[in-house]
Amino acid sequence: MAQAMRPDPGHSLLATDGKPHPLQDTLLAVTLVLGVLAFVTAMFHHLHLLSSWAGLIGILTGAYGQFISVTTRERFAMIVGLGASAVGFYLGMAHGGLFGAGG
Repeated sequence: MAQAMRPDPGHSLLATDGKPHPLQDTLLAVTLVLGVLAFVTAMFHHLHLLSSWAGLIGILTGAYGQFISVTTRERFAMIVGLGASAVGFYLGMAHGGLFGAGG
């Protein structure tokens, strides 16, 4: 029964398999930051360019991160960032879009 006890090697909070996932962690951080940025700036009508572009890039990085993610914790946090990015993107599009058409 000695093999049942393994010491915790000190790994990422999001990696439950004990291995480092630097690319997934980076994509997760970028998606979360862009999601928060898109969500917050979407509340201001005149910042639609920032919210729509941040949301679009957040959706793309989150989708790729979701595709290559390894653990459930990474996927869960990625979905939070994707949701915030999508809300920011859609509100930014409603307020004027990616290129400032409308007003």
